[in-house]
Amino acid sequence: MATATKSWRLRFDHFFHRRLANPIASRVPGQILLETLGRKSGQLRQTPVGGKIDGKHFWMVSDHGDQSDYVRNIKANPSVRVRVGGIWHNGVAHPMPEDDALARLKTLPRMNSAVVRALGTNLLTVRIDLTN
Repeated sequence: MATATKSWRLRFDHFFHRRLANPIASRVPGQILLETLGRKSGQLRQTPVGGKIDGKHFWMVSDHGDQSDYVRNIKANPSVRVRVGGIWHNGVAHPMPEDDALARLKTLPRMNSAVVRALGTNLLTVRIDLTN
């Protein structure tokens, strides 16, 4: 993908999610939420995500990899919480660049995976080791 197109898509996606989609999706019952600590603000940040619990792990794929704010927050402080089915789980997040993100998406919920594939610019698997 050309750099200009990638840059435009990233800016559009950032605006769309931050200003429109995330505020609405965060309020939808049953929406999975990832809670991170803001790397600059120190405030808790909740981001709607897609993924699933598999044993003692929660798996997800970031559509913009290291450019996603929540991935940047995870790199600064990997202690996170994830809300699945209305229940909050504590965990430690690990970006996994060695994992095949496209193959991982095939194991995750279909609707979110389709959106991530369509809009993603730099897919990155994230594993959260659940501690409770």
